[in-house]
Amino acid sequence: MSKNLVIVESPAKAKTIQKYLGNDFEVKSSFGHIRDLPKKGMGIDLETFSPDYEVSPDKKKLVTELKASVKKAEMVWLASDEDREGEAIAWHLAEELKLKPDNRKRIVFHEITKNAILKAIENPRDIDQNLVNAQQARRVLDRIVGFEMSPVLWKKVKPGLSAGRVQSVAVRLVVEREKEIRAFTPKVSFKLDGIFLNKTSQEIAAKLKKDFEKEEEAEKFLELAKTVEFKVLNVETKPGSRSASAPFTTSTLQQEASSRLGYNVTNTMRLAQRLYEEGFITYMRTDSVNLSQEAIEGAKSQIISEYGAEYSAPRNYTTKSSSAQEAHEAIRPTDFSVKTIADAQLSKLYQLIYRRTLASQMSNAKIEKTVIEIGNAKLPQHFEAQGEVIIFDGFLKAYGIVKTEDEDEENNEKLLPKVTVGEVLSYKKITAQEKYTRPSARYTEAGLVRKLEELGIGRPSTYAPTIQTIQNREYVDKREIEPQVREVVKISLTNDKIKKETLEEKFGGDKNKFVPTDIGEVVNDFLTNNFSEILDFGFTASVEESFDEIASGAQKWKEMMADFYSKFHPRIADVEENADRANGERILGVDPKTGKNVHARIGRFGAMIQIGEQDDEEKPIFASLMAGQNIATINLEDALELFKLPFELNNFEDQPVSVGVGRFGPYVKWGDTYISIPKGEDPLSIDQKRAEEIIAEKKLADAPIASYKGEPITKGTGRFGPFIKYKSIFINVPKKYNFENLSQSDINELVEAKLEKEANRYIQQWEAEKISIENARWGPIVKHGKNIYKIPKKKDDTKYEADELTDVSLDEVKKWITAQDPKAFAEKKKPAAKKPAAKKATTTKKAPAKKPAAKK
Repeated sequence: MSKNLVIVESPAKAKTIQKYLGNDFEVKSSFGHIRDLPKKGMGIDLETFSPDYEVSPDKKKLVTELKASVKKAEMVWLASDEDREGEAIAWHLAEELKLKPDNRKRIVFHEITKNAILKAIENPRDIDQNLVNAQQARRVLDRIVGFEMSPVLWKKVKPGLSAGRVQSVAVRLVVEREKEIRAFTPKVSFKLDGIFLNKTSQEIAAKLKKDFEKEEEAEKFLELAKTVEFKVLNVETKPGSRSASAPFTTSTLQQEASSRLGYNVTNTMRLAQRLYEEGFITYMRTDSVNLSQEAIEGAKSQIISEYGAEYSAPRNYTTKSSSAQEAHEAIRPTDFSVKTIADAQLSKLYQLIYRRTLASQMSNAKIEKTVIEIGNAKLPQHFEAQGEVIIFDGFLKAYGIVKTEDEDEENNEKLLPKVTVGEVLSYKKITAQEKYTRPSARYTEAGLVRKLEELGIGRPSTYAPTIQTIQNREYVDKREIEPQVREVVKISLTNDKIKKETLEEKFGGDKNKFVPTDIGEVVNDFLTNNFSEILDFGFTASVEESFDEIASGAQKWKEMMADFYSKFHPRIADVEENADRANGERILGVDPKTGKNVHARIGRFGAMIQIGEQDDEEKPIFASLMAGQNIATINLEDALELFKLPFELNNFEDQPVSVGVGRFGPYVKWGDTYISIPKGEDPLSIDQKRAEEIIAEKKLADAPIASYKGEPITKGTGRFGPFIKYKSIFINVPKKYNFENLSQSDINELVEAKLEKEANRYIQQWEAEKISIENARWGPIVKHGKNIYKIPKKKDDTKYEADELTDVSLDEVKKWITAQDPKAFAEKKKPAAKKPAAKKATTTKKAPAKKPAAKK
């Protein structure tokens, strides 16, 4: 029996730590928080702001096991992460397991290495209640904001919506950027580029130092350029240097992993968590760029052995943020002799961290920048060519050069040939092209993280969940924006001849950038109009500062909550009582056929167009918007086009064919089958021939690719990736298989593995009643349809074993279900028969029911 019990929050961390501790230690995992605020109800006393914590149902078995282990141990070591969340996990464990100060010790470490673990054991402390209180303040304040603001949204905008302190501010940033883009008026100018040749015919690319506002000015300049001799007017060479960036913080790691590896912030943090738990890197939630002396020495040793002493320049960095905790370290490798690891995906992120840390301890790169001025005294403006040469690569040897998303691709600085002042150059080509200014770019995930950090909103642990939340709640998405086309003028001077041409240029398109949804815009506008102080960037940042003060002991958390709530709650009551409903409604104009108003607004099922008014004798008619359309920007002409859908085509193979648009976009309906129309294709352009082509493509895609025991196997790609289908069972196909070329043995293996898993899933099943007893992650459960129910204890207050559940009758299971949901088997009421409508002089068109979704 182990005298010492160590509790960490993750099983991977437990496994790594167990390697470093002897037989006197047993390491267990709490799987994160063992208790939290209840899922239903606010769970907070609004008089005292005391939270009502409870052990979540899926953790009760685990807590029982931990209590049993605590009884056997002489000392319990609480070893959760060193941030506020980790401190709160330790506190909840101490409270729930009834640990006293004399039989518990709190240990922290920022890397999971043998030295760090043993050093932590030698230097224990007690739980830091200030850190716990800072976490409680954040949790309680965010729960209050969400629970009080969300019902206001249900009443004033649409049921089922939610609001949150940080997430709403993140949505505001995305919405405001989109409005800025819509309101942007581009300015046009003519930019001139020249390619010149020296006496050895080496090319020099240069730009004119001034843009022309008008086409005539650009053309006049080219006419003049035909008649002059170009010379090198000046050559300026300047020495310069580039220094390495600081080691990674959480924010900069997320940004760099996005630009260099294409990882989203959630994926980056998942991989970083694994690297930390497996002992490869230091703690990955940090806003400090500080490195320990041990790390600086380790990097120095590695740099000298790998690159040479001239590449080593040990230094420490200081964090600009006043809230950063300098006692923590930046994200770095725990062992600089480990350059790569076996797991390919983990290794990519690890090597990025490794190279960034190493580069931060390396010499500056030395460069020589050259500027060549080209022109003639007769010309009003001169050309300039810029280039640079790396004299000593320094840190670039380890890290290389990467462009940021804000850098202009045209600003590539190249190596220039040697020229002398007064040297005559000939021009190969001079081009004047019409260029439009561009609005600010939409946010990428990395860009949004950078902006949140810049504004002081959120902390390292909140960036990834915030960005995931606003996508999950469908306030923003990353849909593709189709580019528009415009004409631009290009004037070229070649061989003393001027040629003018009109080209087509695409603009405004975007991929993988955040765009607000219709509901995201409406919710944001409602919140900013009615809760401007909550969505104020300065307020949100000041709340974060209050949490920091609580963590340092400079402020009491319940006093901070009382002050906040005394201002917040009256505002909630006022908005609920007096604010107007919000649906983003715009009147687009008048329908020429009926003379009625055409509205764009948010309805029960999302964004829609409505012709007519709700209180008209003749009911209004509705149409759904298509992907890429927006109630804030759609015009009358495009809105009226939507009412041409759905439309019927001729039967195909004795089945009716129609074209429509549903929740998941435009579709062709063939019989009872809905087939998505390819992305970017206008449903109104679908004729009989094209519809039959789409149906044929679907039939081919759905054709069996093989069989298993006489039953056909089909394949497809869905929301969770590639799959095969056997009978009614969908089977995911892992990456290790060649999905395009599955062999019969591959199919047999996939089907048999799935069937075996399904067989182990059911303890008992009554298919006709849609009831089953199943093995789940935390023990057996009862399912009725899609609903899950607990299995009660036996009469002797003990739990059922799995083999005992094989003998339980259907009637007994129904009693268990009814005890938890009395209406589970109640007959659904039939809808009341509609009264026949009174006859009218004119035929009315009814509002269509919600259209079915197109099948993927």
